[in-house]
Amino acid sequence: MRRKLVAAALCVGLLVLAPHARAVAGPLIPGLQSAEEDRSETVELNTATASELRTLPGVGERTAERIIEYREEHGGFEKIEDLMNVRGIGEKTFLRLRPLVRVDLPAER
Repeated sequence: MRRKLVAAALCVGLLVLAPHARAVAGPLIPGLQSAEEDRSETVELNTATASELRTLPGVGERTAERIIEYREEHGGFEKIEDLMNVRGIGEKTFLRLRPLVRVDLPAER
């Protein structure tokens, strides 16, 4: 009987606290953010300005210029991994930037 009572109390506690978990845990729990929130916190590689690109860790003025040059020369990024084709961005830098950038493709391709 006591175990059932404790289990019920835990379930009620989880139900009460679940709406507040996002405010407390934030991005520490994968998948907790909505897709809309996730998109607003990332930089879109095909439309970002140089100043937006410079907000990324390890991306300075010159690297931002190279990203824009690559975008213009190749008609944009088709996937995030294309970022490694930009001179100065290797695998290590890419892995650091990957969660912070996105590529939005047009609906019709």
